[in-house]
Amino acid sequence: MKREGIAILGSTGSIGLSTLDVLRQHADRYRVVALTAFSQVERLFEQIREFRPEVAVMVDEAAAERLVDKVRKAGLATRVLAGAAALGEVAVMEAVDQIMAAIVGAAGLLPTLAAAEAGKRILLANKEALVMSGSLLLEAVQRSGARLLPIDSEHNAIFQCLPAHFERGLGQVGVQEILLTGSGGPFRELPLEDLAHVTPDQACAHPNWSMGRKISVDSATMMNKGLELIEACLLFQTTPDRIRIVVHPQSVIHSMVQYVDGSVLAQLGQPDMRTPIAHALAWPERMSAGVEPLDFYRVGNLEFQAPDPERFPALRLAENAARHGGTAPAILNAANEVAVAAFLEGRIRFTQIAELVEDVVNRIAATSATDLDTILAVDRRARAAARDWITHRSEDRHP
Repeated sequence: MKREGIAILGSTGSIGLSTLDVLRQHADRYRVVALTAFSQVERLFEQIREFRPEVAVMVDEAAAERLVDKVRKAGLATRVLAGAAALGEVAVMEAVDQIMAAIVGAAGLLPTLAAAEAGKRILLANKEALVMSGSLLLEAVQRSGARLLPIDSEHNAIFQCLPAHFERGLGQVGVQEILLTGSGGPFRELPLEDLAHVTPDQACAHPNWSMGRKISVDSATMMNKGLELIEACLLFQTTPDRIRIVVHPQSVIHSMVQYVDGSVLAQLGQPDMRTPIAHALAWPERMSAGVEPLDFYRVGNLEFQAPDPERFPALRLAENAARHGGTAPAILNAANEVAVAAFLEGRIRFTQIAELVEDVVNRIAATSATDLDTILAVDRRARAAARDWITHRSEDRHP
């Protein structure tokens, strides 16, 4: 059997590492054709040494020079490319059958779009690419015959619980609503008055999942759930009215679908990203992910709560962006990326992430997202507005 060629965009991050672990277990079925990273030379070099890809990309050009030197001295045949443009080259390589799109943030948009236009099977772990581009990515998938499979545990769970032909419309296949679950993050029960004083390390200490720092902060604000709501509207061709967010602290149920006959289908499993990764890689088949089976005797009780709008204002901002459509989600996403980076650098307080985002989305009018240039332009405007917010109000916004 011919082994499928896999490219991992963002191989040194948490999703990339989990993907490689799954591939390691199925070397007879898949081969790693390309790996990419931003600047982690040592980690990418070790991956090259183990998986021997044809191509490796290091976005940071100074780091790429160091990687070239290490690869050459080790006598490895992997070709090293430098710069963000090389990500698009990897995405359309003929030897690549499946792309794991795991680059965090807006940086993942262009190579994911290139993969879609090239008709690749895309395992979408980068929610920002779809949130920013909206229907443009989906239209490219439809034109080329590409396949888009969600990797986010929630969207993957929804995909597993929906009937095969949900593209006909959720109402046409008996779906009443999608129940999008989230843990509530590390501050679900913290007194509201203490939120302004939490540190980046506290925000990144997720109770259930092991994730990168940016997405961990998004989980703590529940902006990740807001972005997932926007993504779910696009992936499953629905509106915010058919999606309900449910706080589920145990992270055992990854999402649910409620049907008009009263049935609710849920996907359960360990909080381990290898499960949705293995599901998407093998779909429509199933294969081992190396994940321990769920032990219901140890799970015990499962809790469900409505999200507190005062504690999680990001949910309201994201729902508004989903309703407005067009460039509104791109504005929201850009402002949030700048805000989270500023919080991680200690330049703003935790509670000011949502304040900054709300200010930016109110200042920049959303328009139709007619083409990629429009989206990238509004992304730049939103980032500039967010940086301006930080610069001009820094005197009273230090933690």
